Amino acid sequence: MNFVEAVKSAYANYANFSGRSQRSAYWWFTLFNVAVGLVIALLEGGGSYSAGGGSMQFAVVGGLFSTIWMLVNLLPGLALAVRRLHDVDKSGWWLFIALIPLVGAIILLVWFCTRGTVGSNRFSADPLGANASVF
Repeated sequence: MNFVEAVKSAYANYANFSGRSQRSAYWWFTLFNVAVGLVIALLEGGGSYSAGGGSMQFAVVGGLFSTIWMLVNLLPGLALAVRRLHDVDKSGWWLFIALIPLVGAIILLVWFCTRGTVGSNRFSADPLGANASVF
């Protein structure tokens, strides 16, 4: 799945919490969100950088457009994350593991980077189908 297909698929399935999504769909949509979010933050002038006292800090304070962007992408992002977990044969409820500081985020990152189950699993057929490869 390429960049444009991944973004279109995420928005077309914005409230679909069933089925599976491949790694490329998840990571292309994540890249899209980060890139647009950074552009919005730069346009809003919400980023501030300060260095002093032996430390460096960077903070982004969300403005109106950042807030709108976050709200628009909340449901599609959650649905895509649940479908990505389904691809590795995990329930979508595992997203709540992110509430465990640091450890939860690391576990989710590993699962999101892991190749999905080859063939069908309890959630649906393999989204890669006949295009499945070792990587």
